[in-house]
Amino acid sequence: MSDPRRPAPVLRRWWPLALAVPLGAAAGAGYAAVAPVVYTANSYVVVVAQGPGEGGTAVNFAQAYGRLAGQPQVLAAAAARTGRTVSALESAVRGTTSPDAPMIEITGTGPVAADAVKAADAVATSLIAFANTSTTDTGVKLVPLARAASPDAPSSPSAALDTAVGAAAGVLVGALAVMARRRPGTEPEADAGAPPVPAQPRVQQPAGAVR
Repeated sequence: MSDPRRPAPVLRRWWPLALAVPLGAAAGAGYAAVAPVVYTANSYVVVVAQGPGEGGTAVNFAQAYGRLAGQPQVLAAAAARTGRTVSALESAVRGTTSPDAPMIEITGTGPVAADAVKAADAVATSLIAFANTSTTDTGVKLVPLARAASPDAPSSPSAALDTAVGAAAGVLVGALAVMARRRPGTEPEADAGAPPVPAQPRVQQPAGAVR
């Protein structure tokens, strides 16, 4: 009859995982509760080729100008419109592009919705002005496609997402702990409730026996 005071073998083996998952979920929920609120808004700019049949050229220039959206030469004019410094705006704005379309998405972030909208639109306007000074040389022109809309809710933190990420991290840490406890070559623990195996008596060979 098994001893009720002894933990089940499965529980002894998997307790790190059972403990790590709720702890990770609690940590993720705690982070969501104290993390600063961030709003996100997107402004869109399209690159238009000035000559017929130059759609590929417009896509290529969209890729190039998308990378310039976060550069000081573009952010300097935008910073004056938003009331932020160039360094603060650099960390709050990014430009992304599509490999198939001559469009640039300017994403702005801020602690309130109005700041996010202002940052996205200011950088989009500054990028258009900067690029269009070289239209004669590049053969493309940037035009606004859509101004940023005010977000209804913050983009982060997300209690559900952060809790799920924390739980997933707990699964990983717990699984690694279980694997560490079951290293290759580790002998299984002896069953404390099993009776000891009696030692086999050693047979004494008679003197003169052939070995």
